[in-house]
Amino acid sequence: MSVAEPRRIVLFRHAKADWPQVSDHERPLAERGRQDAPLAGRRLAGLGVPFDLALCSTATRTRETWKLAVHELPHRPKTVYEERIYEASPGELIAVLNETPDDIHNLILIGHNPGVQALAEILAGHSEDDARARMNGRGFPTSAFAVLTYTGAWKSLEPGTATLVDYWAPRSS
Repeated sequence: MSVAEPRRIVLFRHAKADWPQVSDHERPLAERGRQDAPLAGRRLAGLGVPFDLALCSTATRTRETWKLAVHELPHRPKTVYEERIYEASPGELIAVLNETPDDIHNLILIGHNPGVQALAEILAGHSEDDARARMNGRGFPTSAFAVLTYTGAWKSLEPGTATLVDYWAPRSS
């Protein structure tokens, strides 16, 4: 693949988590999260994007979200569980994305707010249709995802260089 071909980046916030007496990192999904994650997976499958790589936070709720969502995809991408995604700032998330090998065309990152929403806003220098208005109107509730396109080497990804092409969120959180 040439770096001149558009890449797809999907930023996916984990599904609704429960609040048991465990550390934040170990919080599992709530019942609604277990229902919403496969729904988000079906919506991701409907995009028709064959993901080459999934970068997933090591937190329990993100791993459970991805496990439920990926079963809905026609192709299971290589998954890397990345500790740096947990509690990451947008700059830290960009640094993780900058390390992606250039043979990766379509990538999904499964993470947390506020980092995922801020990253979508920061990367999107442009927006198609009403994607930005929908994202701004809904915020970034659990199980939401933003789809961006980007042309260039991963190491050159920086604020304002991508286009927000789609946004989806389940019912109100």
